[in-house]
Amino acid sequence: MSKKMMGAAALGIALLSGCASVPMESSEKDQALKAFPTPPQDQAGLYIFRDSSLGPALKKTVTVDGEVIGETAINTYFYRTVTPGQHVLATESEFSDNTLTLNAEAGKNHYVRQYIKLGVFVGGANLEQVSETEGRKAVLETELAR
Repeated sequence: MSKKMMGAAALGIALLSGCASVPMESSEKDQALKAFPTPPQDQAGLYIFRDSSLGPALKKTVTVDGEVIGETAINTYFYRTVTPGQHVLATESEFSDNTLTLNAEAGKNHYVRQYIKLGVFVGGANLEQVSETEGRKAVLETELAR
């Protein structure tokens, strides 16, 4: 194996093995959102969570309609209310953002998982909408980021 390839592999392992930290909300706000309140009838609730332990050293930015929501670390989530209709969620990946189009329904909570995937040089990220059952379970096992 060439020295360049060994160096790239060592860098990748280093980036995937540390622990990243992000600003967190209060435990009171976290617990209130884990009761999964119904959003107002003219809004939709949006939980975006990262429940994977892959890539603990990586923080990945999440945006909704081009507005930065924040950076995720392992076992964190965000909550926002959005207007009903289509929204484009994005997360940074290795070479360009990966996006997900979400059709938000009024008065309903929606759940989106951000997951880390291995890349050529560093880990990338992607988004997937999940069921309410799967989303609630994952949110209960994560903590609210700011």
